Amino acid sequence: MVLTTFKIKPDWRFVTSHPAYFIAFGFGSGLVPWAPGTFGTLAAFPCYFVLSALGVHGAWLAALCLPLFWLGVKVSAMADEALGVHDHGGANFDEVVAMLLILAVTPATPLAWLVAFLLFRLFDIAKPWPISWLDRSVHGGFGVMVDDIAAAIPVMLLLRLAVHLGWL
Repeated sequence: MVLTTFKIKPDWRFVTSHPAYFIAFGFGSGLVPWAPGTFGTLAAFPCYFVLSALGVHGAWLAALCLPLFWLGVKVSAMADEALGVHDHGGANFDEVVAMLLILAVTPATPLAWLVAFLLFRLFDIAKPWPISWLDRSVHGGFGVMVDDIAAAIPVMLLLRLAVHLGWL
């Protein structure tokens, strides 16, 4: 079922009214009026830097993305219900989790981070098959999250190839 009308308009008051909404809206980054997915992707970087400083990187960061994915399923479903719409553009925790997963395999250099960011935005926006099929066909909180993880997979493969070829 695809809901099409907002029960309420998301704003800072809404986002801070419940921890689930704050998380679903990428810690507030989803309130940016243009390109909220891009800002959600950017919100992953401070999370990544904090986690890296705590020693969570590589395989540990990738493993952390599994419970974050399931948290995203829950908070996305809650935000969808509250807003009365499926996958509101501002509910961008899906981008945060997908970018964290990508960063788990990305070399820790500014160039690699930029390439990872740009590739993910390309795949997330263009949604080539099967990402587009997942976006259209899978609903609920799981549907919100899964297409972004699917967009992360080719990005991670391309990054690993670029590293293997000595480009990054």
